Amino acid sequence: MRISIPLLFCWPWALLFWPVFAWVFVPEFLLIQRSKGLGSSSQDRGTLKLIIMVNNLALWAGAAVSFLSPFSAPWPKTLLISGTALLLAGGILRRACFAALGEYFKGAVIVTPGQPVIQSGPYRLVRHPSYAAGFMVLGGVGVAFGNWLSMAILFAAPCLVYTFRIRAEEKALLETIGEPYRLYMSRTKRLIPFLL
Repeated sequence: MRISIPLLFCWPWALLFWPVFAWVFVPEFLLIQRSKGLGSSSQDRGTLKLIIMVNNLALWAGAAVSFLSPFSAPWPKTLLISGTALLLAGGILRRACFAALGEYFKGAVIVTPGQPVIQSGPYRLVRHPSYAAGFMVLGGVGVAFGNWLSMAILFAAPCLVYTFRIRAEEKALLETIGEPYRLYMSRTKRLIPFLL
């Protein structure tokens, strides 16, 4: 099997991708470090650990298979630029979610009595914009690899982990906040405005 080197590992294209990657993932790493121990909450149901494990495995697997030339996609430069743009857009959306939720943004699912239903910023449009941003971030990395198999891995991983996380989070929010959250759910979609 022939090996090909993805553009994001080649000069000068690496200068486009890796600074954006670092800008997006350093705050994620810091959030995870602050969240150590929170994932054992009964509301979280192990989803923090699942997200960390599956997303890290998907990133490493996506990187590893990106060198397999039989799965290389056409237009590598276009895919690298598009993937980097999607990664950047996901990072910007995640930052907007951090800002909108403020003290309530945690790595684990932890809902406290009296917590308000946040409906500002991106939460005006969807209930889980942070997870939509997660799809964009991982999908952007997959596209930037320029490999069909990498794209599939980095699309499947968030589908798996965010499905579990959203169920756990919505259950906790309904049980703790109750009717205000139920009303918010009736007005908003989960991930994509007006669609999904």
